[in-house]
Amino acid sequence: MLEDIKASIERLISAYEAVKVENKSLKEEIGQLRTQNGDYRKQIDELEERIDNLKLSGAFLGVSGNGGEAKESIDRLIKEIDRCISLMEG
Repeated sequence: MLEDIKASIERLISAYEAVKVENKSLKEEIGQLRTQNGDYRKQIDELEERIDNLKLSGAFLGVSGNGGEAKESIDRLIKEIDRCISLMEG
């Protein structure tokens, strides 16, 4: 009877150690996946920003596809912004 209890305790300790090792491994994997997830989120943000920039350039190019008109339009917007800033400062 005492031997059976001793064997059961040894099995429990062995099972506990195995679960402890697995738990450590899973925690490390979670850490790696969180890092990977953060990297993917950054990549998504960068890609969304690029999409927004492409949409904006497409809007400036308009239907005609003329880059010269887009540059003139951007220059006008910059001058208007500069004028607004100078009015706010003055």
